[in-house]
Amino acid sequence: MVHKQHELIFQAGSRTYYNSARFFPRHVRDEVFVLYGFVRVADNFVDALPQNPRGFYEFCRLYRQARDRQIPAGDHIIDPFVQLEQKQGFDPAWTEAFLASMEMDLTKQTYDTLEETLEYIYGSAEVIGLFMAGIMGLPEESRQSAALLGRAMQYINFIRDIDEDNRLGRRYLPLTGTSLKDLNRETAEADREAFSSFIRQETDRYRQWQQEAEKGYRFIPRRYRIPIKTAADMYRWTAETIAQDPLVVYRRKVKPAQPRILLKVLSNSLGGA
Repeated sequence: MVHKQHELIFQAGSRTYYNSARFFPRHVRDEVFVLYGFVRVADNFVDALPQNPRGFYEFCRLYRQARDRQIPAGDHIIDPFVQLEQKQGFDPAWTEAFLASMEMDLTKQTYDTLEETLEYIYGSAEVIGLFMAGIMGLPEESRQSAALLGRAMQYINFIRDIDEDNRLGRRYLPLTGTSLKDLNRETAEADREAFSSFIRQETDRYRQWQQEAEKGYRFIPRRYRIPIKTAADMYRWTAETIAQDPLVVYRRKVKPAQPRILLKVLSNSLGGA
């Protein structure tokens, strides 16, 4: 079911997730690679410059054909994902929610309320948490925590990627209640206090979701908890780094280096994560 292409896509798309996921048992790791390959390829269509809506909609069509009519797409990314969906009994509504959020990136550029942002996050990240809970065979009562962990991680991505999203003409973070008119670098540098206050407020929001999500760790067997906790710890490190120096988001993309990730894996392994 797994092709080398899945691992290469994963490796290129996310340093934190990839280096953490390598420490799952083989059967779980392979299914995570299949999941990530599917979501990353769909995301690439809408994040390309210029965007590729034709490719995205064809990808959606082939997926739905393979799922609903049991006609293989002949695609190394789609067909293994459909097999994974069927094997794990994933709710097709989760995938549809994911594709709907990806489609929003073709049609919507700014999010002015937290409710709008959370609608996007449900499909782009919370359902990924639900997929992961299914792959790990977690009980249904774990789902709320799994979705919330996906939400927290996505929110840090929005904060970390402000400059990148500016270049794509996007703003996911609502500015309600602030004096900021946008998140352009010039605006942030002109009012550093307002921008820094905003970023620290948003990292605090992330922390609240993260802390609530961590209550679900009790549902995760230890052999699976180590990579999950490692990824979450690295996102916490990212949030703390940005909160200390909010304007860093315009100078570089804040990401943990591979040695930091591997050291955290070791620490979590020895520390009884």
